[in-house]
Amino acid sequence: MVGRLSAIGSVAPDLIASAELAVETPGIGFSDITREAVRFIEQSGAGDGVLLLYLRHTSASLTIQENADPDVQTDLTAALRLLAPDDGPWVHTIEGPDDMPGHIKAMLTGVSLHVPVRGGVLALGTWQGIYLIEHRAAPHRREVILQFVGSRA
Repeated sequence: MVGRLSAIGSVAPDLIASAELAVETPGIGFSDITREAVRFIEQSGAGDGVLLLYLRHTSASLTIQENADPDVQTDLTAALRLLAPDDGPWVHTIEGPDDMPGHIKAMLTGVSLHVPVRGGVLALGTWQGIYLIEHRAAPHRREVILQFVGSRA
């Protein structure tokens, strides 16, 4: 299989912008943070570069996933529950039965993302959104560090 590479663009980074995003989760499930990421890119004066997102927690995670059909999120939550059920043979249970499964799910899905930025716009696909996934049953306050590295608009 042969791929087709576009013309290569080159930019000298002259902007590093950072902010923290606090997300109040309702408990297990997906919280769409795409709008906040878009607003950060707009307010930072970004041109071309990359948006880095990092979640400062070990029982929640970040993902880029379909944003059109909410059934996808329902099915993904069910799949993660099957992979790491609350009633598994976990040794670490001091923080409740959903804590160790939360750590496993976060390890599987990850706590960092990067998204290309072109002309001050996130280069997400048509049906893609950026989500924080809460793996614990109780609501939590989660912190995401957003950082843009690239050129000014």
